[in-house]
Amino acid sequence: MADVPKANERGAALLTVLLLVAVMAVVASTALERLALATRMTGNGGSVDQARAFAEAGTEMARLRIGDLVAASPGKTTLAGNWMGTAQSIPVPGGMATARVTDAGNCFNLNSVVAGESEAKLTVRPIGISQFQALLQALGVDARQAQVAAASLGDWIDTDSVPQPGGAEDEVYAQAARPYRAANRFMVDPSELRAVAGVTPAIYAIVRPWVCALPTADLSPININTLLPSQAPLFAMLLQGQISVAQARELLARRPADGYGSTHQFWAGLASQGITPLEEAGQQVKLTTGFFGVEVTVDAGGTEVVEQALIDARESPARLIRRSWGTGA
Repeated sequence: MADVPKANERGAALLTVLLLVAVMAVVASTALERLALATRMTGNGGSVDQARAFAEAGTEMARLRIGDLVAASPGKTTLAGNWMGTAQSIPVPGGMATARVTDAGNCFNLNSVVAGESEAKLTVRPIGISQFQALLQALGVDARQAQVAAASLGDWIDTDSVPQPGGAEDEVYAQAARPYRAANRFMVDPSELRAVAGVTPAIYAIVRPWVCALPTADLSPININTLLPSQAPLFAMLLQGQISVAQARELLARRPADGYGSTHQFWAGLASQGITPLEEAGQQVKLTTGFFGVEVTVDAGGTEVVEQALIDARESPARLIRRSWGTGA
């Protein structure tokens, strides 16, 4: 005769079954949750791809409009038409795209602290170094700190290993908590400035809105017809101590409504006040804009993407030379 299971044995078996059911329920719940997450991620990925496609289309439209702007007035780019910084909104399926165009040459070109035909041999350019120092001081940075940051920037980009007075080469960066080396090449993005010796977080925060990394070692191509009074520190930078930021702001505010017709006309007005630029600085002032910045923000279907692009309009047709995603550093 078979043994009859005792009550405690039947209870243990039942508990085992219940535990097994509970484990299976947890596994099933986790699997369903992961499936739902994967589905959402797939949907979000599709939304991001679509938003990026809209942004790229907006950038292409801006590139064509920039080409038209330059072609309409090849000898002079002014603020006529209120094109600079004005938001242009374009409806897209499920949302809106907003584009803004700016003069991307009205900034200090970080790569102008060196000179050279190729990145294989880049040498320090003294006037570029002094202009960066002048900009920092115009923005309120201490003269000694400005000198160190400017010299270190030159050493960061030039291709030799000899530090300038106050500058920094590999041996300085090797002592960091996480050792690294000087780049010895052009900067591609202004955020790289944070790695340069002497550029503290405070200095970076001050100077970031005023600098750019153009794909050339040319001195900053400042267009005196589009430089805003609020950008007066860039003009004061060119004259390195001859005028204050306040005086530079006043001079820019007195610009003719249709801009200057020649750089001679512009400098003649300053010469009458005893203000004369260095020869190289005088030549870097322009009447036209060669580089344009485009920012396109797309908000569609709950997804937002931001594209920032650099357009080179020095030759026709204008061409896209760089793009990045996000709001930048």
